[in-house]
Amino acid sequence: MSIRTYVSKAFLSSRFMLWTLFWVNFLGTIYGYQWYWKQLVYTAQTMSPVYLPFVPDSPTASLFFTGVITYLLIDSYKNRSQSPKRSWFRSLIEALALITSFKYGIWAVSMIWAGVYQGDSVNWQDWMLTLSHLGMAAEAILYMRLYTYRVNAIIVAALWTLWNDYMDYTVGVFPWLPASLEDDIPIVAAFTVQLSFVSVILAWVLMKIRRLMEKRQV
Repeated sequence: MSIRTYVSKAFLSSRFMLWTLFWVNFLGTIYGYQWYWKQLVYTAQTMSPVYLPFVPDSPTASLFFTGVITYLLIDSYKNRSQSPKRSWFRSLIEALALITSFKYGIWAVSMIWAGVYQGDSVNWQDWMLTLSHLGMAAEAILYMRLYTYRVNAIIVAALWTLWNDYMDYTVGVFPWLPASLEDDIPIVAAFTVQLSFVSVILAWVLMKIRRLMEKRQV
């Protein structure tokens, strides 16, 4: 089969693919929260439990995408002739999944290899995290034709994402960085905020492309 087959709507919406991605993202989310466990405990004990939702960035992004896949699985067991049911909550989950999965997928890879560039050694976990986070960014884009979100959802998701940046770099609950990057926090913060805007713009562009594709099919 050609690469076009593997990125087709039919293949991506197949139950095999949906169940595969559901378990990959669900188990990855659990692993991610375990990865952040020490920082979650530290934040709760030394800062405030109120800050906990803003600590685990990547696992929360994969949790959002697990929600997207859950909706698509539900659709797959319904009458395929019916259009996916739109709701404000589903739209918000989709927008959050796209924006945060792309953002933190790219962010994590950038931080890992920025640390390596400044002298950190490379181990198997770095390669595993690189591949898994690139997968996060890729899957969020690949499923663009199956989303239902509109502008209002993008706005709310953008506000959440930027507020998370504020909490990370003003309050200080950003993900723990490689030792070599600890003196580069202002640069990391600026890069993170810029990546947030890029991710929001991407969500808007993909929405426009999707709507054009929908009109051509009518």
